[in-house]
Amino acid sequence: MSDCNHDCGSCGETCSSRKSTDMHAAPHEGSNIGKVIAVVSGKGGVGKSMVTALAAVASERLGYRTAVLDADITGPSTPKMFGITEKATGSEMGLFPAVSNGGAEIMSLNLLLENETEPVVWRGPVISGAVKQFWTDVIWGDVDFMFIDMPPGTGDVPLTVFQSIPVSGIIIVTSPQELVSMIVEKAVNMAKMMKIPVLGLVENMSYYVCPDCGKKLEIFGKSEFEKTAARLDIKPVMRIPVNPEVARLADEGRIEQVDCIDLKPLEDLIKSVK
Repeated sequence: MSDCNHDCGSCGETCSSRKSTDMHAAPHEGSNIGKVIAVVSGKGGVGKSMVTALAAVASERLGYRTAVLDADITGPSTPKMFGITEKATGSEMGLFPAVSNGGAEIMSLNLLLENETEPVVWRGPVISGAVKQFWTDVIWGDVDFMFIDMPPGTGDVPLTVFQSIPVSGIIIVTSPQELVSMIVEKAVNMAKMMKIPVLGLVENMSYYVCPDCGKKLEIFGKSEFEKTAARLDIKPVMRIPVNPEVARLADEGRIEQVDCIDLKPLEDLIKSVK
């Protein structure tokens, strides 16, 4: 337009002078990825990997084509939970993710290491670069929902993911301790800073159901789940109990067979993502 003042905020036109503000990295040309949900927390040890796996299972059961990008480079556990033992393959075109028995596509650093117990002694920028490559260099194919298992904290990797990948929303994971809920708030505030929608809060290790009397025992202290969700103005999605059966299925690589936890709250959350 001849009268353009190059102030794109002053008009609603799309023209060659308009500069894109989208800094997201393009996925591999062989990938067609729909919604991306990151599973985060402000600290480690609250069960982000387990919640990621359960969300992926819920997505599979809804009939969606599902993928998991394991961004926890130094502590990858996703392949084991899904029973994947073979390594990822590749060609001159790029890397191909491994596929679970239930059909979920998985990419994790452990699928590239010769020995899965080999430690990854990398500095932050190298780790962040690897995570970005899982987005740009992996041939994911057609995916309806991708779940990203994030490392703890608000450092290099979360920043790289939020800046490089078009994340549709995040699930915040917490546990009953008051200290954890305080640290989780840091992750919520980071999401707000990065303008990433917070889809909801999941409390892991919420309670244990006594096998003899059926009473719910809050072994890690009184739950602050509802109070924390209200204080942070986010949706309380579900409380996940301590369940030895879930741990056994994860250890045996059969997390997709879990039937002792009601996954409907996660299914409803997934269906609500726009």
